[in-house]
Amino acid sequence: MMLLKILAVGLGLTSSVFGYLIFFQKKYSLINGFEEDFKSGRKDENYARRVGIIEFVLGISILIAGMALVIFD
Repeated sequence: MMLLKILAVGLGLTSSVFGYLIFFQKKYSLINGFEEDFKSGRKDENYARRVGIIEFVLGISILIAGMALVIFD
C-alpha cells in the first residue's frame, strides 16, 4: 500500500509540473514531435494548450487522490 501512495503522489506531481510547464510557461518542446508538426501545419498552438491543461488537471487529480490515501489510510 505504501508503494501505491508513493507512486500516486509522484505521478501526480510529475504530471502537474509538466502540465504547468506546457500550459502556463509555453514549453511546447515537452510534447513529443510537436515542433515538427507545428512547423508543417499539422498541429497548432491550441492543440498544445489542450494537452497542457489536460495533463495539469489530471496531475492535480492524481496528486489529490494520492494525498488522500496518505492522510486517510
